[in-house]
Amino acid sequence: MIDSLLIANRGEIACRVIRTARRLGMRTIAVFSEADRGALHTRLADEALLVGPAAARESYLDMARILDAARATRASAIHPGYGFLSENAAFARACREAGIVFVGPPEDAILRMGSKSEARQLMAAAGVPVLPGYDGDDQSAARLEREARSLGFPLLIKPTAGGGGKGMRIVREAADFAEALAGARREAAKSFGDERVLLERFVDKGRHVEIQVFADSFGAAVHLFERDCSLQRRHQKVIEEAPAPGIGERTRDAMGAAAVAAARAVAYQGAGTVEFLYDGRDFYFLEMNTRLQVEHPVTEMITGLDLVEWQLRVAAGERLPLAQEDIRCSGHAVEARLYAEDPERGFLPSTGRLHRLRFPETLPNVRVDSGVREGDAVSVHYDPMIAKVIAWGQDRGSAIDLLRSALEKTEVDGVRCNARYLWEILGAEAVRAGDVSTRLLEQSLQPVGETPAEREDAWLLAAAARLGPSQDVPTEPASPWSIPGGFRLNGDPVVRFSLRIDEDRRSLSLRAAADGVWAVKSGGLDRELWLASGRGGDLVGTIDHFPVSAYVEVTPASTVVRRQCLRFEVQEDDGATHHASAEHEGHLKAPMPGHVLDVRATTGARVKAGEVLVVLEAMKMEHSLAAPWDGTVLSVDVKQGDRVEEGAELIVLEPVGDAPLRHAAAQE
Repeated sequence: MIDSLLIANRGEIACRVIRTARRLGMRTIAVFSEADRGALHTRLADEALLVGPAAARESYLDMARILDAARATRASAIHPGYGFLSENAAFARACREAGIVFVGPPEDAILRMGSKSEARQLMAAAGVPVLPGYDGDDQSAARLEREARSLGFPLLIKPTAGGGGKGMRIVREAADFAEALAGARREAAKSFGDERVLLERFVDKGRHVEIQVFADSFGAAVHLFERDCSLQRRHQKVIEEAPAPGIGERTRDAMGAAAVAAARAVAYQGAGTVEFLYDGRDFYFLEMNTRLQVEHPVTEMITGLDLVEWQLRVAAGERLPLAQEDIRCSGHAVEARLYAEDPERGFLPSTGRLHRLRFPETLPNVRVDSGVREGDAVSVHYDPMIAKVIAWGQDRGSAIDLLRSALEKTEVDGVRCNARYLWEILGAEAVRAGDVSTRLLEQSLQPVGETPAEREDAWLLAAAARLGPSQDVPTEPASPWSIPGGFRLNGDPVVRFSLRIDEDRRSLSLRAAADGVWAVKSGGLDRELWLASGRGGDLVGTIDHFPVSAYVEVTPASTVVRRQCLRFEVQEDDGATHHASAEHEGHLKAPMPGHVLDVRATTGARVKAGEVLVVLEAMKMEHSLAAPWDGTVLSVDVKQGDRVEEGAELIVLEPVGDAPLRHAAAQE
């Protein structure tokens, strides 16, 4: 029996586990690093214990400190969440030897499935289909290159250890193999302490379809249907859904049976995920994740089950709560991962304090899993996930529509986030049709950001919102006596605004017309605006007879317009002058806090546009900073190993000829 549970993780998964454990009557203990003092998971738990500095390797990844915390708090079990120690066989063994229940599979299963090469061999022996590839012990560069040429291109290089897409390289031509192999080995060694790789045939339009499995210590094993996680960027999942669109019953049953066979092949216990590559006709084993997955909520939404509860019951020695024939699938669920990142700047991580964080609390069938609250800081030390937003519907279309609505009602200020990009993905024709693949986002669904039409509408909405004494805009035009400026006796009332969004300026004039309509002149265009009564900050009406809605906040200093996952801060124009960007002047600065991994520029060297000058690491990702135009390096202000803050100057370039002007013209 588990009566007290230590959660050896942080963020939304720690909060999720704590809530379920407390519902089951367990005492909960949270561990935290110095960077997570006061974090949400520490406040939800019955107890919280500091386990080390901000660096994960000195806190959440330090097995000795975690076990010491469990002993000190008399925890009878440890839940590792996902990530950190969740797939560490040595930690599972250490828990067993310490007499503490590890909420996860036996260490032998972790070891066997943790090695992608051994897992491939096991699955082939168990009759589970695998992709053609090479997973041998000879890891010499010459042998790997021979095997690559034999397999043919394109192919995929994968580290045999770890997960999350780290170290993976797609190689399309033989000439690129050596460099890709070196990069994959370097990243694998750094991320997992193991530089070994395997090779697999690469399927250009493949889908990532995974099966949730559960097994207990009595020999029972079941699957809980499939999830489609094909919408990925750089091998990182962005959108997940269950069940997978366009999968026939025969394929679904075969995939489920193969996943259960995979679990039985390693005497599995607990929650696991068997990942397959599906090419539209056949499916092939990719790997097995021996833990709960980030995307598990979509499975919970379609089955009505609490997978954390199942984990805890199995770990306590109980039988699986349901047999295969008793598990039902109802409706459709879609999940979006909300990250602190800037899609329009190459998805650079964004750090800072969450000055505002609001989620849709009134939308039915919407679930939000988050490990942060308003006022918390997003730091450089951990994964930049803010939340998972999940929606359930009777069918796929209604679930997608509901999730888009939920994203529109999500407000994040203080850091940049990817809400708009998620909204764009869910509205894309191919996605709505279910025509997805692991390459779709990178090939054809790059971030668009705001459109000119959306900014034009923002000007009008901001001006209209400032007309009245409150955020509730009346159906009829405001009294001319209360309008700031523009009113003339014996003439139509006209209101004039000079507004600014960043460095973009606009003059508008609004004239009250018939039937509550405002005739607007903006940017040389004649437009019509009509607003119905708003409740709170919600504005609903029409612009040029097309429906429009937004949430608008009016303060003396500015007007904030939120619409379609965009945020426009509109200010009264003070006539500020525009200044050239630091990049245009030749100063390359750190776009976020991080560590300098590599410095390739040298003082006095000539560089070409696009040439990588510095490589930074932040939030577990590498970011290459390239020359914006042809130039000469005037100074190099950092060295390998330095830690830099956002905005720190790294390189100063002197242009060659009119390079900055050409660059600016290209940007326009």
